[in-house]
Amino acid sequence: MSPAAARAGATAVLHLPDEPPTDPWELVAAWLPDDEDPVRPTMTLATLDGGVPDARTVLLSGWSRDGFLLHTDARSRKAAQLAADPAVALVMHLAADAHQLVVQGRAEPAGAEADRAAYARRSPYLQQLAWQNTDEFATLPLDDRRSAWAGFAAAHADGFAPAPSWIGYRVVPHRLAFWQGDPATASRRLEYARHADTRGGDGWTVTRRAG
Repeated sequence: MSPAAARAGATAVLHLPDEPPTDPWELVAAWLPDDEDPVRPTMTLATLDGGVPDARTVLLSGWSRDGFLLHTDARSRKAAQLAADPAVALVMHLAADAHQLVVQGRAEPAGAEADRAAYARRSPYLQQLAWQNTDEFATLPLDDRRSAWAGFAAAHADGFAPAPSWIGYRVVPHRLAFWQGDPATASRRLEYARHADTRGGDGWTVTRRAG
C-alpha cells in the first residue's frame, strides 16, 4: 500500500476530487508522506544555469505550508545556480499512485534549525555521504574510495554531526500542478496559482486542465 493510500485508509489510488479544495496544501498532505516518514520521495530539481535549464534528482527533505525542503552540498553546482537565480521547478513522480506533483517557485535558505532536523532524519549512509561526496573523493580509484569510506565510518562509529557544507533550501511555490493518471479514462490536472487575497494574504486560483 502506498503512503497516500495508507493515510486514506484504502488500497485504491487516491484520485483528484471532482470538487477540488480551495487550499492546495490539503492535497499535498494527502499525497506526500509527513516529515518523519523514513521513506523520502525523490524529485527532479530544475534550476537555471546562465539561462540554460539544468536538472537532477534530489530527496524531498520535508514540507510544510511554507514550502518544500531540499538539501545539498554548499559547494555543488546547484547551490551556485540557486545563488545566482532562485527560480526553480520541482517534479515529484509518485508512480505507485499514478500521481505527479509539479511545483514552480523560488528557493530561499531553509535555516540552521531546519538543516539540523533534516540531517538527523537522514540515514547513516546519507549522513556520511554529506561529508565525503566531493570531487576529490570521486577521482580516487574504486578500491581507494571503498577503503576511505570504511575508514571514515569506523572513525565515526558513534554517529555523524552535520557536515559543514550541508545546506538546505525551502522552495516557496507560486504554482502547484497535481496530475492524476487513470487507465480507465484520460489523465487530468488540478493547477493552483498563488494570488493576493482580499485580506492582503495569499490565496489560490484553481483550474482544471487536461493531463
